[in-house]
Amino acid sequence: MAAVDICVKESKHQAYRILITMAPSNETTQLSNGAPSAFGHSLYQEFPFDPNYRNFNHGSFGAWPTAIQTQLRKYQDRAVNRPDPFLRYEQPKLLDESREAVAKVLRAPAETVVLVPNATAAVNTILRNLAWSPDGRDEILHFSTIYGGCGKTIDYIVDAHQPAGLVSSREIPLKYPFEDADAVAAFEAAVATCRAEGKRPRLCLFDTVSSLPGIRFPFEAVTESCRKHDVLSLVDGAQGVGLIDLDLTKLDPDFFLSNCHKWLFVPRGCAVLYVPVRHQGLIRSSVPTSHGYITTQPSANGTPRFNPLPKSKNSPFVNQFEFTGTIDCAPYLCVADAVRWRRDVLGGEDKILQYTEALAREGGKRAAAILGTEILENSTGTLGRCGMTNVALPVQIVQGGSSSSTEAGKDGAISVAEVPTVRQWILKTLMEDYNTFIPLFQGDGKIWARMSAQVYLEEEDFDWAGRTLLEISQRIAKGEHRGSN
Repeated sequence: MAAVDICVKESKHQAYRILITMAPSNETTQLSNGAPSAFGHSLYQEFPFDPNYRNFNHGSFGAWPTAIQTQLRKYQDRAVNRPDPFLRYEQPKLLDESREAVAKVLRAPAETVVLVPNATAAVNTILRNLAWSPDGRDEILHFSTIYGGCGKTIDYIVDAHQPAGLVSSREIPLKYPFEDADAVAAFEAAVATCRAEGKRPRLCLFDTVSSLPGIRFPFEAVTESCRKHDVLSLVDGAQGVGLIDLDLTKLDPDFFLSNCHKWLFVPRGCAVLYVPVRHQGLIRSSVPTSHGYITTQPSANGTPRFNPLPKSKNSPFVNQFEFTGTIDCAPYLCVADAVRWRRDVLGGEDKILQYTEALAREGGKRAAAILGTEILENSTGTLGRCGMTNVALPVQIVQGGSSSSTEAGKDGAISVAEVPTVRQWILKTLMEDYNTFIPLFQGDGKIWARMSAQVYLEEEDFDWAGRTLLEISQRIAKGEHRGSN
C-alpha cells in the first residue's frame, strides 16, 4: 500500500490535509496483522468512507468496516451462486451463529434473541402481537423522549383497535436536562394517575439512549420500577448494542430490541429482538407472518398447511423469525463477523465503549468551548454516559411569529418561526460546503448539535466540528440563510 498526502477542500472557506492509504482495487483493506490497533484516525481507512467526508452521525445509519462489507458481498454471492442450497440449508445455520454472537454481547440466552430488519420492525412485532383487554382499560405509557416512529406505532395501535378507546396511550413529559430520579418519579406518578382514572397501565415503552437529543436514559431504574408496579417493560435500545454496556440477564426486561447496524458495525438493516422465554407465548407471529406461524385453528381438510422449508431444530419462537419471506438476510449473517472483528481488531467491547464515551465527553466539552456554549448534561453527569454528545449552537432564538419580527435579525437572532428553515439550511450547508452531517434539534430555546464519537475519530475532529459550527453560526448572523450576503 502507498500513503498519499491529499489536500481536500472542505469548503470555500477552509481546507485541511489528510493522509490516506491507497490500496490496489483487488486488495481488501484490513489491518495487516489483525492485532488491536490504536483508536483514532488510523482506523478511518478501515471503513469505506469517501476520504473527503467526516462521519459525525454514527447514530442514524451506522457504518461498517470494509472487512465486513467484504463478508456481506460474499454472503450475497453465495445466495446468488447456489440459491436453494444456501438459502434453505446454509443460511439457517449462519443465522444461529449470528444470534449466538449477539446474545453473548447482550449477556442473554441465545434462545431469547432473533434477528429482524430494524428497531421499528421489532417494536411493531411486540405491539401488534399483544392481546388487549376487551374491557377498554389497557393503556400504553411512553415518555416524551420517544422516537417518532415508535410514537406513531403506538398511535396506530390506538387507532386500529375498535371500538374507539379500546386501547389508549399516555405520554409522560420530561424536561431536559432531567435527573435519573426525575424519570422514575414521573413514571410512577403516571402509573398512579392511570389507575386513579380507572385505566390499566399495561406496558411502558422507553429508550436506552434517546435519539434527539442523544442522551442515556435511566432504563435500568425504569425497568425495575415497571417490574415493581406490574407494568410490562418494552426497552427501545435502537441506540444500544455497541454503544453502551448491556446485560439483559441482569436487566431482565419484558421485551428489548436494538439495532445492530447503528453501533455494532453490522450492515443495514439488522436488529436484535429479545423476548424472554416467559413471554414468548405472547409473540404469536413474526411481522410479517410466514411459514413459522403455528395456527390454533383446525385446517379445512385436516392437513396442516404445506411448509416448503427444511424442518428447523429451533424453538417455535425462534423458528418463526428464521424465514419471514424472501429478503436479503446477508446483513444478519454479518453479525458474528462484526462481533469477531470488534474483538480481534479493536480489542473487544469494553475497550470500544471506554474510548467512545470518553471521546464524546471530552470532544463535546471542546466543541462547546469553541462555540462559547454548553453541552446538554444533568448535575449527576448520567445523560452523557454513552458515545454521543449534544452541544448548543451560539444562535439566539427570539419570540416572534415570523422572520420579519422586530427582534429577529438583530445581532444575528432568528425567530422561533425561522428555526425549521434555519435547521434545514444548516444541514444542507454542512453537507455541501463542509462534507459532513450533524443532526440538529431544538430545545430549551436553543438549537443543539448531536455528535457521535467513534473509534475512527479523535478530539481534533470535535475541535473541527466546533469551528465549523461556529463559522456556520456566523454565516447565520450575517443573514446568509435568508439569501442575503
